[in-house]
Formats: sequence, C-alpha cells, structure tokens
Amino acid sequence: MDHINHSWTQSFILAGFTTTGTLRSLAFLGTLCIYLLTLAGNTFIIVLVQADSGLSTSMYFFIGVLSFVEVWYVSTTVPTLLHTLLHGCSPISSTACFIQLYVFHSLGMTECYLLGVMALDRYLAICRPLHYHALMSRQVQLWLAGATWVAGFSAALVPAGLTTTLPFCLKKVTHYFCDLAPLMRLACVDTGWYAQVHGAVIGLATGCNFVLILGLYGGILKAVLKLPSAASRAKAFSTCSSHVTVVALFYASAFTVYVGSPGSQPQGTDKLIALVYALFTPFLNPIIYSLHNKEVKEAVRRVTDRIGTILREP
Repeated sequence: MDHINHSWTQSFILAGFTTTGTLRSLAFLGTLCIYLLTLAGNTFIIVLVQADSGLSTSMYFFIGVLSFVEVWYVSTTVPTLLHTLLHGCSPISSTACFIQLYVFHSLGMTECYLLGVMALDRYLAICRPLHYHALMSRQVQLWLAGATWVAGFSAALVPAGLTTTLPFCLKKVTHYFCDLAPLMRLACVDTGWYAQVHGAVIGLATGCNFVLILGLYGGILKAVLKLPSAASRAKAFSTCSSHVTVVALFYASAFTVYVGSPGSQPQGTDKLIALVYALFTPFLNPIIYSLHNKEVKEAVRRVTDRIGTILREP
C-alpha cells in the first residue's frame, strides 16, 4: 500500500445512523427526550443527596458522585448523536474527535472504578458493621471518589494517546461519536498491535475491577446467608440490588464492545451497543436507584414538605 500521501487528517465525518424522513425525526425527538430526562434524573439525585440529611451516608454520597459522572458521560456523546440525527453526516475536527474519545473513555473508566468503590462500601457495611463508620469516614469517601477520577483519566491516556498516532486513510466514521473501533477501521496501517494494547489496557482495568466486585459480593453473600432471620437477609440484599443491576448493565455492554480486539466486531454492532452504555444506562441509573428505594422516597417527601412549609410562610 502506498503511504506517501497518508497524513494525519485534519477532520473526520461522523456518519451517525442512516435514517431518513419521519424515522429520523422520531429518533431525534426520542433521543432528545431520553437525554433531557437523563440530565433531570441524575441532577435530581445529586440535589436530593445534598439537600436531605437522611441521605448523608457513604452509599448515597457515592450514588451522587455516580450521577455526576453520568451527567458528563451522557453529555460527551449524545449532543453529537442529536446533531447527526438532525443534519445527517457531520464533520468534526480531529482535535475535537480525539478529545471526545479521551473524555468519553476517561468517564467510562471512572464509572468502572466507582462501581468497584460502591461494592466495597456495601461489603464494609454488611461484613464490617461495627467498624464501618470509622473505615468509611467522610475523608475516606472523598479520597476514594477522587481516586476514581484520577485512575479513570489516567487509564484512558493509553488507548486515546495511541489512537492519535495512527495515520488515517479514510475520514468517514461509521459511528455517531469518536470511539476506538470505528476510528481504527480508518487507519492506513495494520492496527493489530494497537488493538492488542487497547484490549489489554481496557480489559485489565475493567476485568480486574469486575473480579474485585465479584469477590466483594461473594463475601457479602456469605455474610448475609449467616444472618438469623429472613427479614434481615432480605433487608441486606435490598441494599445491594440496585448496585448489582447497574453493574450488570455496565459490564455486559462494556465487555461486549471493548474486551478483546476493538474493531473486530461488525460495523453496526458497536454503534448499537453504544446506545446501551452511552445513552440508556445513564438514563436508567437514577430510576434503578430510586424506584424501589424506600429511603429515597422518604427523602423526597421530607424535602417536598420542607419546600411546602417555606412557600406557606408569610
């Protein structure tokens, strides 16, 4: 292959989804509604955790941090999706493309580590109840939350940095945002080595964290089964059910797309699966954490009563 004219392209074209007419309009309106509801739901969780003292535990602190991550995570890609649905193929500068790639993966890695920290919090609450408040003090909570951001933005440097060094022959990205797999398909060179490095870094980060979560929940299951009454076991399991559901959604889609060889899936597959972890999971998270959560419902009632009292005052 002739590489003389191959250079670092100055821009890419995001192809998005090939929809037209009424279907495109419906897709745009549906995506916009989900996006706005996602922002509203996660912002609601953040505000509620801050406003109600009854949710001042470490579990809700980390749920609030997760919602904060989700607001930025969904905002990294969905505006681009809305633009491509509205206008069709959209140009994006190489700088903006690589920044989007880096920020998206950084926030994804941050969420990955945060889910591990939340599993640790549940483990300590159930398996070390007498030492829980000392082990999970406010200072420790802040340190752990900060560590997830540092770890996430550090881990994403490798795949994002390597991708910027590739020479690209083509400009049309068969995706609605800049991601590893669709960008690697545009490269002029063999990307086998790059794919192996990407798979190793992302697989190691997500895989080790997943093993940690499984180990912690193994300890939780063992401790819960030793509880004397069915009611106490049910209560212990209920505090973990929401987190387990979110972990299952996150890792099922992440492993499907990123673990292995990025770019090896059929072109349409990664785009569709991306909708799950980049759009629907952030939308579902606040619903999962609040729908069957008695403490959240009580907190909503207390905050609503407080606001009502303030408004009734002369």
